[in-house]
Amino acid sequence: MSTELKSYTLAQLALRNGTDCEEIWCAYNGMIYELNKSRLWRDGKHYEHWAGQDLSDELKDAPHTDRVFDKFPVVGKLI
Repeated sequence: MSTELKSYTLAQLALRNGTDCEEIWCAYNGMIYELNKSRLWRDGKHYEHWAGQDLSDELKDAPHTDRVFDKFPVVGKLI
């Protein structure tokens, strides 16, 4: 039995920023990842990036590839 991912809007994603609620999420290429267990995303911040946003356009400036998202569970789709 496959589980279909729940869809979230940008406004709903923005609430999962680690300050408005405990969830720390970000989106990349249409998928939403939970970052709560990452020590690098404490308080919803990671260097100059903030949780609750779509980071697809910002990855090109990162010192890592998109494989970094393989470490995090997918919790939904960005619509």
